[in-house]
Parts: sequence; C-alpha cells; structure tokens
Amino acid sequence: MTDRRSILRAVGVSMFGIKLGYSAESVPAAGQKAPDFTLPSEDGSSVSLSQFKGKWVVLYFYPKDGTPGCTIEAHNFQRDIAKYQSDDAVIVGVSVDSADSHKGFCAKQGLTFKLLADTDKKVCEQYGSMRSIVGMKMAARNTFLIDPHGMIAKVWTGVNPGEHSAQVLEALQELKKK
Repeated sequence: MTDRRSILRAVGVSMFGIKLGYSAESVPAAGQKAPDFTLPSEDGSSVSLSQFKGKWVVLYFYPKDGTPGCTIEAHNFQRDIAKYQSDDAVIVGVSVDSADSHKGFCAKQGLTFKLLADTDKKVCEQYGSMRSIVGMKMAARNTFLIDPHGMIAKVWTGVNPGEHSAQVLEALQELKKK
C-alpha cells in the first residue's frame, strides 16, 4: 500500500502538478500541548478544544464533506462512538467546509459528533494539516489523540479512512492503561 501511495503521489505531482504533502515539521508532535482553538460547529454553536478538558479528544482533520473517503471515516467513527464514550473520549472533526455544509453532511450521514468549520484555515495550519490539490487548499487527513490534560498523546498523518477508527480505539485503550 505504501508503494502504491508513493507511486500515485509521484504521478499526481509530475502529471497534474498536484501537491499532496504537508510539512512534517509543522505537525505538532506527541508530548506537546495541543493548540487551543474555537470554531463554529454544524449546529451553529462555538466549540473550543479547552471545553473538553478532562476528556480524551479525537481531533481528526478531513478534506471534504460528502466525499467517499471522508464519508467512510465519519461512518466508522460514528459506528464506534459508544466505544469512545465508554473510554471517556469525544470525537471532533475539522475541515475547511462551512458549518452549513457540515450540517447537511451530519444530517445525511446520521453523524452525532461535532464537525467544525475552519473556513479561514487557521486551525488546519496550526495543526500542520493543510494541503493543496490543484490550487485548492483543504485539510489533510490527520488525527490527533489529545489526553484529558490537553497534551497530544498520539499523531497519525495521511490515515487510511477505512481502518482508522479501529487504530485510534486501540491506541486510546493502550494509552489509558499507562
């Protein structure tokens, strides 16, 4: 899979000028304080990372509402939501789509967790999770597992949406044992 991904990336860059990467140096690392933020959610409320103090937070960045990979990833988080809740964890998704777009995506897909609108792209940039595709800026598919004290406990970059929720749950359960 890694070889296939590298080949596709190389072909995309050389043939279409597509830049899929992001700078690894700008992605906050495990052990660092998670940058706080406040963004509008799909229901119109403002959501801040700091309001989840005392809980584990799965902060996941995704490219676009309604696209196949993003829908799969969201469905898998929703499928596993009871497991996250039993581990005292919340799921929060972030993309550069509008709150109205998120509202429609949540309604259509039956999502009950918060989706936040980073239309000015500042939070995506804070978390090193911006990418450009054919001149369009969107969120990279990265996830940050944040502990109850606001520290980044684990980071995933360029995730596979089909298996990602299971990976996050496994890491969460391992980290809670420590």
